[in-house]
Amino acid sequence: MTRASTEERLLVLVLRLAGAVLLLAFAAVFLPVSWMTAVHGWLGLGQFPTYPLVDYLTRSISTLYGIKGGLYLLLSIDVRRFRPVIVYSGWSAVGMGLALVVIDLRAGLPWPWALAEGPCVVLAGAALLALVRGVPRI
Repeated sequence: MTRASTEERLLVLVLRLAGAVLLLAFAAVFLPVSWMTAVHGWLGLGQFPTYPLVDYLTRSISTLYGIKGGLYLLLSIDVRRFRPVIVYSGWSAVGMGLALVVIDLRAGLPWPWALAEGPCVVLAGAALLALVRGVPRI
């Protein structure tokens, strides 16, 4: 087995860091609505809508982010073997990040939110794509 390149080691680090951060989203699945209401107000987003669909969507997206975090941790175990999935994850993150910018702006979220969320997801995807180039195909 050949020695891991710098890009390979950095890719493992990025996947593990992103995975750990994304796993934190699981906590929001269990957040009391009163806490969500408080955070919503603190962010200056007005009154939190307490409809079943809003509750479902907030908890579902938190679950999906947490699952993505677990996937990133699994991918970091063997970046050579999982190279195609990492490429897919990178491109899907870039696409998702671009979509999030549009979604955030159309939803009327504050500019700082829209300029932080989507571009950060794009950068994370771009980092995966840049680093995975240094991983040999098997």
